[in-house]
Amino acid sequence: MQTNVYVDGFNLYYRCLKGTPYKWLNLLTLCQLSFPHHQINRIRYFTARVKRTVADPQKAQRQATLIRALETIPILTVHYGKFNTHRVWRQLAHPVPGGPEMVEVIDTKEKGSDVNLASYLLADGFQGEYELAIIVSNDSDLVAPVELVQAQLGCKVGILNPQGRRRGTAWDLMRTATFYRRIREGVLKASQFPPTLQDAHGTIRKPKEW
Repeated sequence: MQTNVYVDGFNLYYRCLKGTPYKWLNLLTLCQLSFPHHQINRIRYFTARVKRTVADPQKAQRQATLIRALETIPILTVHYGKFNTHRVWRQLAHPVPGGPEMVEVIDTKEKGSDVNLASYLLADGFQGEYELAIIVSNDSDLVAPVELVQAQLGCKVGILNPQGRRRGTAWDLMRTATFYRRIREGVLKASQFPPTLQDAHGTIRKPKEW
């Protein structure tokens, strides 16, 4: 079955990879091991460029290295959203007696990945690119486009949930999809890039620290 895969990069990272040794992840191998009987036609990876911080000055460099590695996969394309940062006022959960109840904080949100994913899911479906779409995400905001693809285009949509524990399940998304399964640790372990790769610009090395 001809299959397209749509990966929400931040959802995958924060729900599955953060704090693990599996961040150097080859998405094509992950898909092939998870769905060995399907022909993977295309992988779309949705993310946004992060910025270095005082606490983590190598953050952006590590992400750029990973994206370089991912771009060695011929059928994978990267699609960028953006981060919006602004000051907002928030109410304290436990204000000190006599102190302020509100504080001003820096609020940073990633914007665009879910909309971009939904847009390409629908556009590719209308172009007849796939019989099955697999979404690597646990975002319940994707329920509507999943419903449309199945009802209007007659294509199947499966969810590969980055959240391994059932309490992390987006139940609306699970109920809407054609099928649902979780990413297994053994598959993650078997889906790592080698420590070094080559692209047109030279050698890509796995970051020493993550």
